[in-house]
Amino acid sequence: MEGPAMKVVVDMNKCQDHGQCVFAAPDVFQLDDDGRLAYTGEPGDALRAEVEEAADVCPLQAIRIEG
Repeated sequence: MEGPAMKVVVDMNKCQDHGQCVFAAPDVFQLDDDGRLAYTGEPGDALRAEVEEAADVCPLQAIRIEG
């Protein structure tokens, strides 16, 4: 039996749309047409390594992984 799914939380008050997460995990993070961050909140465990890398490279440490 699997545990709870990974959940990605971005503190949009901290995020300044640098886009480093987009390079680290493009399947989870994108910049929209206005250059603002958009992301998948529950991307699935197969992308955990990419999401962890994105959290590590975020200059403002605005990305948190739960689960």
